[in-house]
Amino acid sequence: MTPWLRRLHKWVGLLIAIQFVLWMASGLMMSVLDHDRVQGHTWRAHAEPPPPWPDDVLTAEAVVDAASAPVQGIVSGWLAGMPVYRITDHDGTRLADARSGETVELDPGWALRLAQASYTGPGEAGTPQRMGPSLETRMHGGDVWRVDFDDAEATTVYLAADTGDVVVHRNRTWRLFDIFWMLHIMDYTGRADFNNPLVVMAGIGGLWMALTGVWLLFASFRPSDFVPRRWRSKGALAVFAPDGERLRSVPAVAGDTAYVTLARHGLQLPSNCGGGQSCGLCEVRVRGKAPPPGPADRAHLSESRLRMGYRLACGLALHGDAAVEVTGGASLWTVSHATVEEAIAVTPFLREIVLRPDVPPGPDYQPGAYVQLHVPVYGVPRDAIVRPDAHAGDWQALALPARLSCREPVRRAYSLALAPEASDGRLRLLVRFNPGGGKRHPPGRGSSWLYTLRSGDRVAYSGPFGDFALGSPTREKVFIGGGAGMAPLRAMVRARLAAGDGERLHFWYGARTLRETPYADEMAALATAHPGFSWHLILSEPTPDEAGVWPTGFVHDAVRAGLLDTHPTLAECEFYVCGPPAMLAATRQMLARLGVPEARVAFDDFKI
Repeated sequence: MTPWLRRLHKWVGLLIAIQFVLWMASGLMMSVLDHDRVQGHTWRAHAEPPPPWPDDVLTAEAVVDAASAPVQGIVSGWLAGMPVYRITDHDGTRLADARSGETVELDPGWALRLAQASYTGPGEAGTPQRMGPSLETRMHGGDVWRVDFDDAEATTVYLAADTGDVVVHRNRTWRLFDIFWMLHIMDYTGRADFNNPLVVMAGIGGLWMALTGVWLLFASFRPSDFVPRRWRSKGALAVFAPDGERLRSVPAVAGDTAYVTLARHGLQLPSNCGGGQSCGLCEVRVRGKAPPPGPADRAHLSESRLRMGYRLACGLALHGDAAVEVTGGASLWTVSHATVEEAIAVTPFLREIVLRPDVPPGPDYQPGAYVQLHVPVYGVPRDAIVRPDAHAGDWQALALPARLSCREPVRRAYSLALAPEASDGRLRLLVRFNPGGGKRHPPGRGSSWLYTLRSGDRVAYSGPFGDFALGSPTREKVFIGGGAGMAPLRAMVRARLAAGDGERLHFWYGARTLRETPYADEMAALATAHPGFSWHLILSEPTPDEAGVWPTGFVHDAVRAGLLDTHPTLAECEFYVCGPPAMLAATRQMLARLGVPEARVAFDDFKI
């Protein structure tokens, strides 16, 4: 239940948060606005005490006897100094002259006199207008006379059309207040119902957010988190290679995760999030009965791998003795070293780092594999980043901090952009610069450091790792990528073309512009030289010059329309997908809808 509850909590929270902001902002504004102006008191005349009732008027009984319809009520009063009776019958309320008994018609002249009598400001009155109920007179149900004054506040006086009573004074300040009042009570039509369904729903939503927030808070902790580590039971975690070889056994404490346990003993599993359950790289296979998968396991691992016992080590809590298989085996705690030979700016924010290893790479450095670079503690000024002149304008647009730093050693995973055997034993890594965003999201620690490297610098790394690998040498293959996903796909394409087995190869790659496309000329040249290989570049945000030359849109839509919808044997193809999470998710969902078997889809997610 927790995964969907987290998603629902997030989106409902967004809606409730928007309304909370509106409540606070509108409440603040209503408290700031001048109360007397809002109430229309500024230029409203004070009511004078009525004069004594004159003796030369008709009695109320005489007026009632003379009425043409049954009278339901009669009240004496004054109208601009004239004594009148207010007579109520089944037709409504009317005024009668108390001296003559004649009905008093409230025409525009009367409306103008009465409005001017109630107004003390500097404005001149406009022409009275008779109108029905409106938002400005919502507390009065009948017709009114409206008289506008041309003062700085745009004052309007409303008079009851049947009695001449001043209903209300309105002005600019009140109209601004009324907008904030509408937002505050969420009554967007009548602006008067504080118990309308929207505000009730918002209140219920806020209560639901509080309750689910408490639930998710407690769901984020394990009981062992509240027990000191020295009081927990002890066990051992055995580590095996995928081929069944027992590599080592390390002490374990109940409640710790497999990721933390291994890290404490120098075995750093692949991770770009430091065990935060967000990158999905630290998967292990549980030997024996695996515990039920958690939310992060279900989010990052396929159903088939979950059934095989794969779990994320950062979410795998240990209770007593346990055993796991780790991809890479002994390579995880083996550190290799290399010298930087070259750093090539392939695009403004994609750089190929060429490393010459101290020890020649072995046959396990296959296309699709990745290595973990050991990023040291560092602190450098932003000017330490090497910026080619051709890309100076792109870098100037980034708001980088004055100093780039990494306060503790970390490891970052980068795929091979070319198999070492095709690069004279060199390791070629395609690194995307992560500029971050603001103080809470600084630039990437790994990419910032790599972009400062120059020829001759030394680096440490572990690996290779990963199970993103080529399958059958005879099946037709479709490569779909974006961003730094070019690296493993390029290595795979080059490997298959070099093997010369002749299977059909398609490479569909999505970028925003041609300027941000790595190796575009190389791929085009390969397509020309090899009839069985086709290269398709799709631009999502092309420049005006590119819009008429290159296909535009999203790469997963383009490959479906251009190849998959009309492919006669789609289920027999192999698919290799790599790139940013949104592109990867959309492509995998598309392939599933088309009925492509899960076993035919290999993917690698960089989590960037």
